[in-house]
Amino acid sequence: MEHLSPHLKDFIVDYCKRYKVVPVDTSMIKADTSLDLDLDIYDIEIDMFLAEFAEHFKIDKSKFSWYKYGYPKGSTRVRMLKAMFGYKYGWVKKLTGYCYKPKFKVEVLQQALDNGKLV
Repeated sequence: MEHLSPHLKDFIVDYCKRYKVVPVDTSMIKADTSLDLDLDIYDIEIDMFLAEFAEHFKIDKSKFSWYKYGYPKGSTRVRMLKAMFGYKYGWVKKLTGYCYKPKFKVEVLQQALDNGKLV
């Protein structure tokens, strides 16, 4: 899935600015961008994000369960690597991908926009 809604990208950028998660712009957001690894949205923040997402786009999330994706809880190793080296270099992204497997990606949100349901 290559096509992402510009409204979805704007929502993610606005959320990250509002809650000071990570500085992000719309060109950084792709279908394979993970909310937990790339954008540092995990634990209770991911639940807040999904609630705002469902409310903003009028998405039905009644059937959503973390069972399918696994609850994103972050990683101490990843936070340490990001603090030491930043997250702009390709080798850091690759190394963090070995330490922590991303669980929830933007393409799931785009599918929810297309279907009207977050599953």
